[in-house]
Amino acid sequence: MKHKDGKPGPQGDRGSRAVPISIMFVVLCGFSFYLGGIFCSERNRFETKIVANDVQSPKDSSVTPLQIKPIKFAECSSDYQDYTPCTDPRRWKKYGLHRLTLMERHCPPISERKECLVPPPNGYKVPIKWPQSRNECWYRNVPYNWINQQKSNQNWLRKEGDKFLFPGGGTMFPRGVGAYVDLMQDLIPEMTDGTVRTAIDTGCGVASWGGDLLDRGILTVSLAPRDNHEAQVQFALERGIPAILGIISTQRLPFPSNSFDMAHCSRCLIPWTEFGGIYLLEIHRILRPGGFWILSGPPVNYENRWRGWNTTVEEQKSDYEKLQDLLASMCFKLYNKKDDIAVWQKSSDNSCYDQLANPDAYPPKCDDSLEPDSAWYTPLRPCVVVPSPKLEKSTLTSIAKWPKRLHVAPERISDVYGGSANTFKHDDSKWKVRIKHYKKLLPAIGSDKIRNVMDMNTAYGGFAAAVVDDPLWVMNVVSSYALNTLAVVFDRGLIGTYHDWCEAFSTYPRTYDLLYLDGLFTAESHRCDMKYVLLEMDRILRPNGYAIIRESSYFVDAVASIAKAMRWGCRKEDTEYGIEKEKILICQKKLWYSSNKPSSSSR
Repeated sequence: MKHKDGKPGPQGDRGSRAVPISIMFVVLCGFSFYLGGIFCSERNRFETKIVANDVQSPKDSSVTPLQIKPIKFAECSSDYQDYTPCTDPRRWKKYGLHRLTLMERHCPPISERKECLVPPPNGYKVPIKWPQSRNECWYRNVPYNWINQQKSNQNWLRKEGDKFLFPGGGTMFPRGVGAYVDLMQDLIPEMTDGTVRTAIDTGCGVASWGGDLLDRGILTVSLAPRDNHEAQVQFALERGIPAILGIISTQRLPFPSNSFDMAHCSRCLIPWTEFGGIYLLEIHRILRPGGFWILSGPPVNYENRWRGWNTTVEEQKSDYEKLQDLLASMCFKLYNKKDDIAVWQKSSDNSCYDQLANPDAYPPKCDDSLEPDSAWYTPLRPCVVVPSPKLEKSTLTSIAKWPKRLHVAPERISDVYGGSANTFKHDDSKWKVRIKHYKKLLPAIGSDKIRNVMDMNTAYGGFAAAVVDDPLWVMNVVSSYALNTLAVVFDRGLIGTYHDWCEAFSTYPRTYDLLYLDGLFTAESHRCDMKYVLLEMDRILRPNGYAIIRESSYFVDAVASIAKAMRWGCRKEDTEYGIEKEKILICQKKLWYSSNKPSSSSR
């Protein structure tokens, strides 16, 4: 465990616990003999146990399993079918409009938590498979005709029969997202040779930009708030495109510093130059040195576009000059520009930040008390996070190109307590064995049945790396209370986010096909109620979706009991090593429909 600032807790005095070498030798020999007996007797035996009402623990196990009382969950009312607990519009009136803080995360207190199962919409169907899902989805799965009526003129989507179709249009790319990205690649050749691998799209619409980039080898986190468009992020995930609910407002985005290779805003309506440029400072923080920031829309190309923006050419010229000055003060340089697209590049040379030593410089340099990677409920501050001079090999021009970077030990692994090139290599090898075993237990991995995957408590992104050739993507989640390994995940060319599983995740219901956790309850049960974590898993898992729960035998019985109450079917399996102290639950969520009518509240 670690503190929220990312520093490991104090370690004990190892010298005071030293033992004679002879005794240690005898103990180790005996332990090796014991392990040898386990592996020899177990490696050729493969046993599956069906989880019943009470999972029976192995008779020879020394672990006394956690026992819980039988539990039942009611259905939530049907008006909770798109319930997002920490971004719930029902609670917005409690928060202010200033800088749209009402759209940030505001989780309900324990007394207001729902203990019910979120139902799907009436007529919900199993989602269309990837890659067809990129172009169409079932209307009843995301039944928002409002967005179709409001955005039809921009060619975002259109409703035909029982489906929504996604033509690939957008406010700034009426000729289609493909032509838009083609022009972008002409301006940024690094998008074509593996240099650019990870991107973030702020104000993503229905994520057509991120969807197009997938075929070009670029993995994008599409970011949008839960706003009056109702379901931008839900549309993205229904299509099989990575996305997360979020907004740049008063708090940092849940990502480490110097992580994304590219950031994009296509008329995202973020007031970049207001409030001292604080929103642009956050883009600077999360963008890797040498990374690109792309802006299309006001005030770019104001000379030709100002008439359609309900403004004057003088105002737009002033806004553009103000933006240029602000970017220069943060060590961005204009990299390329054509038509409606302008590209700036963050400096890879830290000497540029020497200008911040001037006491009159604005924005100033952040002081050393602000941890660059602290990003869970961390307030935005109007200052520049200067990249550490130690990160010479983590700049965009120095880091290995994709796909090589996936298996190269990142420079920042040395910042993780106990991390090294050797531990990284061991983790990489371990996951090759694990995934082979998991695919035997769950053959749907690698098939078109699984597209959206979450590793709920990753270390270095090993699960995602091991399935990189499968037609799926993985959201890597690092606990805000665990060792900070998320920067390593991004340096590998993968994506992820910080999160605290005592709270609801920033996504809509029914958005993931597979949830994976490894010892999450062992690590977090002292803080987080296991019942609420499992209910949250049920909320975000699609009907007919799967969960792989790898836990100590102490927790398996209790997890299986709660899963049964959530209408999941589970079976218990051995790990790849067949040891009794740790087991795997393979679970599948059943498809069911609500029998309740809408109501104002539900428990």
